[in-house]
Amino acid sequence: MHRRIRALIVAAAGAAILMVGPMAGTVAAHDAEFPAGVACDFALAIDFDGAGPGAAWHEWYDADGNLIRTLGAGTGWALTFTNEDSGASLSTPWNGSVMDTRYAADGTQTISMKGHMIVIMFPTDVPAGPSTTLYVGRVVLTVSPAGVSTIISTAGRAIDICAALD
Repeated sequence: MHRRIRALIVAAAGAAILMVGPMAGTVAAHDAEFPAGVACDFALAIDFDGAGPGAAWHEWYDADGNLIRTLGAGTGWALTFTNEDSGASLSTPWNGSVMDTRYAADGTQTISMKGHMIVIMFPTDVPAGPSTTLYVGRVVLTVSPAGVSTIISTAGRAIDICAALD
């Protein structure tokens, strides 16, 4: 994946997991952990279960060798989200997603996702997090060269993971 991408994107749970903003996740007892106030108001852990992603990935470059587009599609892990304060957990099954990213010359990325995807918005993003949401449908967002993500549009169903675990 291109180094300028400031968002972590994983084809997981059949969901693309998009964690935008400053990368605060760490690898510890869980596959990813976020302190309170980053992905939810409480400390959130995420575990990836299963065989891992089955995905196709394509990249396009312009005549000068600059990455201008990536397209990924497939299924991935089932996910378990855990409220580390209360111990409450929520699991999602394997599903599918497609993610199309376009790279502008100024470093801005426009990401269009379809299917099942997890979007984690940090306090520096627009709308400001912390929030962790499972979308089933379509999400379009931009990521600035500074790593600030802005949701442009959503369609379909949205499930607030933080509220479900609170």
